[in-house]
Amino acid sequence: MNGGGGRLTARGLVRRFGGVTAVDQVSLRVVPGRITALTGPNGAGKSTLFDCLSGAQRPDAGRILLSGRDITRLPEHRRARLGLARTFQQIAVFPRLSVAENLRVGAEQAGRRRPAEAGSAVERTLALLGLAGVRDRPAWALPSGTLRLVELGRALAADPGVLLLDEPAAGLDRAETRRFMLLLRALADDGLAVLLVEHDHALVDRLADAVLVMEDGRARRLPGADGRPDGGA
Repeated sequence: MNGGGGRLTARGLVRRFGGVTAVDQVSLRVVPGRITALTGPNGAGKSTLFDCLSGAQRPDAGRILLSGRDITRLPEHRRARLGLARTFQQIAVFPRLSVAENLRVGAEQAGRRRPAEAGSAVERTLALLGLAGVRDRPAWALPSGTLRLVELGRALAADPGVLLLDEPAAGLDRAETRRFMLLLRALADDGLAVLLVEHDHALVDRLADAVLVMEDGRARRLPGADGRPDGGA
């Protein structure tokens, strides 16, 4: 499904707002086939770090590499075309577009110029996420659990190598959370590199291969949930 082989590396990232250092010398690696969780209290700097990685903000210092290429100064759409996709804490879909049209936005963001290529990506993603039955329904008419899948589908339709997920299980019930976990594990096992911000410690314990805890802008590594090494920073 995904491009596979993506690797996201951050080295010594710093982001300041006035006299406040929101991200303070953070280094990390997100590698293919593994799920890295980023957790910590509110105000720890997780969202700011995520925005720096995705391109929504530019760090004041440090470097960001995507599969060895320096993307520190690239805007979001350039990073997307190089294989970096993200979702948002607040569900971000186009409410008046159908499910299939939302996914097509993601496919076209990947730089596909041939309609057939974008269409194939949409069909594969609809099938993968079990959304074929609602493909023509407008997003505004769907429940939040389904909208989470639509947003994920828009990211996956771009065939990313690296996927950033910002609290993807927020608002999901127990069954939806379990389905999401199985799906995310399968995507990682297929070669996708995943970084997720998540407050649900039970979900992190069951899903993550490596855990980074942020506090006061700094990050420290914990052992992976399955005991495997996390690859370092």
